[in-house]
Amino acid sequence: MTSSPAPQEFQPPTGTRLQGKTVLVTAAGQGIGRACALAMAAQGAQVWATDVNESLLGAYQGVVGVKALRLDVLDKAAITALVAQMPAVNAVFNCAGYVHSGTILQATDDDWNFALNLNARSQFWTIQAVLPRMIAAGGGSIINMASVCSSIRGLPNRFIYGMSKAAVIGLTKSVAADFIGQGIRCNAIAPGTVDTPSLHDRINANPDPVAARAAFVARQPMGRLAQAHEMAPLVVFLASDESVFVTGQTYAADGGMTI
Repeated sequence: MTSSPAPQEFQPPTGTRLQGKTVLVTAAGQGIGRACALAMAAQGAQVWATDVNESLLGAYQGVVGVKALRLDVLDKAAITALVAQMPAVNAVFNCAGYVHSGTILQATDDDWNFALNLNARSQFWTIQAVLPRMIAAGGGSIINMASVCSSIRGLPNRFIYGMSKAAVIGLTKSVAADFIGQGIRCNAIAPGTVDTPSLHDRINANPDPVAARAAFVARQPMGRLAQAHEMAPLVVFLASDESVFVTGQTYAADGGMTI
């Protein structure tokens, strides 16, 4: 028996919408982060694609417009040092995060702390590092990864995750309000369920992976999961000058979950 060939990675459209911009992306090793890094590079950006898992970054070898580096976003000093290396910072996509399962009764202090540190505090540290340079340059765009599971909508068994992503939405609005007069735009995206390697891990950890996947699909009104590359056009838009009049917003790309 021969195995099926691996699916071809989606090839983003090329263009010049981000020509001349330098962009930092966290958690760019796979999933949404990788799809967005590739899409922004294809639109002319110089992308600094980072991930804590250095082995994933090898897939960027030969990709024009991408500089791949290891970064642990739980290390404030490492974030500050990396930003200092960058020639400019016109946009940042804070994509790093983790999904905890369970209700408040299953939640632990360690889970709570980890989720806030990775899902929210890492964004706080990254924004602190890039803001002075953006302000000095006359402006910039900050894009944060939130989720439809947040202050937008409560989902079962996502207590800690929803709490941390609600914090991201509050963080986004606060930064937008404080720096709107200095050319800084800060927005968030709130995906529904996206078919990514991290989702596969959660599905496969279930006693019945087939049923688990079916349940994820069932809660999507479109009857399917999103693909990672379907988040990329929104991130490209928010990083580009096309969204120059947009700040403090959270865009739900959720396949109709919040209709």
